[in-house]
Amino acid sequence: MKILVCISNVPDTTTKITFTNENKEFNASGVQFIVNPYDEIALSKAIDLCEGGKGTVTVINVGDSSTEPTIRKALAIGADDAVRIDSTPRDAYFTAFQIAEYAKQNDFNMILCGRESIDYNGAQVAAMIGEFLEIPSVSIIKKLDTDGTTTTIEREIEGGKEIVSLTGKFVASCAEGVAEAKIPNMRGIMSARTKPLAVVAAQEVKLLSKVISFETPTPRGTVKLIEAENAENLINLLHTEAKVI
Repeated sequence: MKILVCISNVPDTTTKITFTNENKEFNASGVQFIVNPYDEIALSKAIDLCEGGKGTVTVINVGDSSTEPTIRKALAIGADDAVRIDSTPRDAYFTAFQIAEYAKQNDFNMILCGRESIDYNGAQVAAMIGEFLEIPSVSIIKKLDTDGTTTTIEREIEGGKEIVSLTGKFVASCAEGVAEAKIPNMRGIMSARTKPLAVVAAQEVKLLSKVISFETPTPRGTVKLIEAENAENLINLLHTEAKVI
């Protein structure tokens, strides 16, 4: 079994976000980047499925050379090898196209990724990869089991859950519960230095979208504390200031 895991290079969750170039570009200066947490879940599941010599795990990232420390972390966690598509990802369509083009040239049984990246939260890449490859895609899964021939996937839907049975190749985006994120140990960190990391040229793809500008949220206002026994004042403020009643 061969599994391809898509990983994003994203800012650490504690990062203070700012923009440059008239608010058209993310300011990466001084930012600590990490493996997208949802992609870590997908990677951990892939490693579990291949444990004991049952298969191999390849991680793939679309990015320039600055993403390689993040890719090496994925190798330290337990991936067998890695591929970097040498280009700056400009949107979900571009990223999915590059991954799909690589997958067409290599025989993977399944492609896993996180439900979304924590930078843009688009949740589009998995479905687009499936469309490019003309294979099934299942979004925001909570459980995955396979016997090597048939794969059973569980996902939450409004009011319940849906169980999907698949044979053949597929794409799935993973959410919490699929697997516990793994922490790289010293052996993994040392071995990651020598694991293969191939760099592949990006394919040409039509530009379909562009960023006009970014905006930061409006700063939170001050908080007014009302004594518990002063309910009348609270009601008055909700009516006259907050205007929610």
